Amino acid sequence: MTIRARRERRPGLPVFGALIRPTVRALPRGPLLAGAVTGLLVAALPRVLPDLGTPETGAVLLRVSALAMALGLAFLLDDPSRVMTETTPAGRPLRVHLRAALLAPLAALAWSGALLLIPRDARPPLADVTLEAVTLTATALALAAATVRTSAEPEPGRAAAVGLLALVVAGMLLPDRWGLFVAPGSPQWAAAHGRWAAVLAAAVIVWAVSVPEPLRRGGPRTGGIRASAGC
Repeated sequence: MTIRARRERRPGLPVFGALIRPTVRALPRGPLLAGAVTGLLVAALPRVLPDLGTPETGAVLLRVSALAMALGLAFLLDDPSRVMTETTPAGRPLRVHLRAALLAPLAALAWSGALLLIPRDARPPLADVTLEAVTLTATALALAAATVRTSAEPEPGRAAAVGLLALVVAGMLLPDRWGLFVAPGSPQWAAAHGRWAAVLAAAVIVWAVSVPEPLRRGGPRTGGIRASAGC
């Protein structure tokens, strides 16, 4: 029965396709849109205030823009109906990854717009600053996924956003030799982005560990498997 339940738990393409429309409707549009718009407005400041068109200021503005977008994406997993959807044939990993896949192209488009809004002469190395943006987003998502897994919180966005802000503040307080937010042209620039890559790897690991079904007191919940298996 256990093997049969596991097999029936695996959704096929029809289930995947049927999930797209309700997933799009359930996305928390408010925080996601607010994060993207705020990030783009911050990146557009040098276009209206030419005095901000320096590489140092460009790096700061892009970091603030990346943080704003990451804070919006921290709410990606918010789902007030999670209690009901946990017992559907589509497991939580599929639902979570589907949300991420639907938002990834839009997030990439928003970030590309932010990069283009910064004047060419004021842009820091694009690959490195994009690494920072990806890391902030991955950290926000990892915090949200960990919150859901450990507490079954249906709307983990607020906790994830607060956690991300706390980590950013902690990163800004690090000593220079361990710093993350270094200025373009600094001798520590390459080393700092090696540390950014390490933080990204840690966030991906936390995400991978947290995406499976949430922990429950007394062991993993099996109600959804039993329902789908007809037990």
